[in-house]
Amino acid sequence: MSALTKKFRVVGIAVCVTATAVILGCGDDSGLATRYKVSGTVKYKGEPVPKGTIVFEPVNPPMPQGRVANGTIENGSYSLTTSTQNDGALPGEYKVIIMSSDLDVAAVAKQQGHGGMLHQGDESHVKALKASKNPLPEKYSRSADTPEKAKVEARSNTINFDLKD
Repeated sequence: MSALTKKFRVVGIAVCVTATAVILGCGDDSGLATRYKVSGTVKYKGEPVPKGTIVFEPVNPPMPQGRVANGTIENGSYSLTTSTQNDGALPGEYKVIIMSSDLDVAAVAKQQGHGGMLHQGDESHVKALKASKNPLPEKYSRSADTPEKAKVEARSNTINFDLKD
């Protein structure tokens, strides 16, 4: 084998290895499989839910292969996180838990005069929690009762929810 042939073989192998690395991607430090963007809207009786939390609880594959993804609802919009901010969710089927509250944590913290820090055991915090109301029917906030389901596919996903009584 000539020196030129050996050189082309080495170059060919290097190109193949580089191409494979580019195709597979470098991933992240989480050790999880590829997550896909999931975002959408949450409405109740046709109106955007002002604030809340949305949780995608895996059904297929179940835990521990499946991973919970969650997000914050702001002005009716959400984006899911599994490991790093807005990284999405693993492909699969999910139960969707949606919670909301009219409690303004920042206002309670400000009233306490603790420099914006909220201490959960404080009397004003406990009082505010008891007085707060969930504008959504309770069934959406319990894993066992939620009627909402979603399927995350291996692509960017837009999943909207229109909740009813």
